[in-house]
Amino acid sequence: MNIIDRGDGAPLVFIPGIQGRWEWMEPAVAALARRCRVITFSLADEPTCGGRFDEATGFWCYVEQVREAMDAAGLARATICGVSYGGLVAAAFAARHPERVASLVLVSAIPPAWTPNARVRFFLRAPRLLSPLFMVASLRMYREIAAATGGLIPGATVGLRQAVRVLTHMFSPGRMSRRVHLLEGVTLEPELRRVHVPTLVMTGDGTLDAVVPIQETQRYATIWPHARLVTIERTGHLGSITRADEFARLVMRFLDEAVGREGQVGRVGPEERRHVG
Repeated sequence: MNIIDRGDGAPLVFIPGIQGRWEWMEPAVAALARRCRVITFSLADEPTCGGRFDEATGFWCYVEQVREAMDAAGLARATICGVSYGGLVAAAFAARHPERVASLVLVSAIPPAWTPNARVRFFLRAPRLLSPLFMVASLRMYREIAAATGGLIPGATVGLRQAVRVLTHMFSPGRMSRRVHLLEGVTLEPELRRVHVPTLVMTGDGTLDAVVPIQETQRYATIWPHARLVTIERTGHLGSITRADEFARLVMRFLDEAVGREGQVGRVGPEERRHVG
């Protein structure tokens, strides 16, 4: 598996969203890596990942990928952080491997009982054929980019940079569609209720998230009443990218206050850490 290993200090595993490419999340990875050690990767079925994917195992391949990445990085325990679809992967990993989770950070995460809305169902009809329309429809997110960056001109600059990342590391409509379908029949909530680790649930502004309504992400607080809820101001679904420094600051404040930096480091064996990216 191609693992990106950056920074030093408390280890944090960072799981990307349904588009599957870690490169889309590079601003968040960079901001976190200035404060802690970040382990990330593309989802297992991405050709650039080099991971193992078994369609019969489905969604759980992504969950086991987290364990494999931690083993490869020599980590016994870490903070597990997932964005959107990756947030559900992170929660499922905590349910299956609680002994390896020091804490959880779920960012604009889809809930365990998530079902596609009408917009998503429309694109699922013919994901490849409708991909140009999907990209055009993504322009609706420019409103939150402008709000996060302080205006139309700064927003255009940030939006252009992200567009270059997207085009350079292109998503697969077919794989995105498959990831949605892999959730059919997955029942997680009973397992999640048995998880007791420090948990941070992050959302953007409810008026700006055009992808996952913040009320859906906040359902995790009903499963885990101990979870801490926090809002990344002036942004929506893309807060970990558009306000990466603020995102990283909130994550590290949570680790400092609720967990304690010293308790985050876990190693498997005495070998030296291998930097991959």
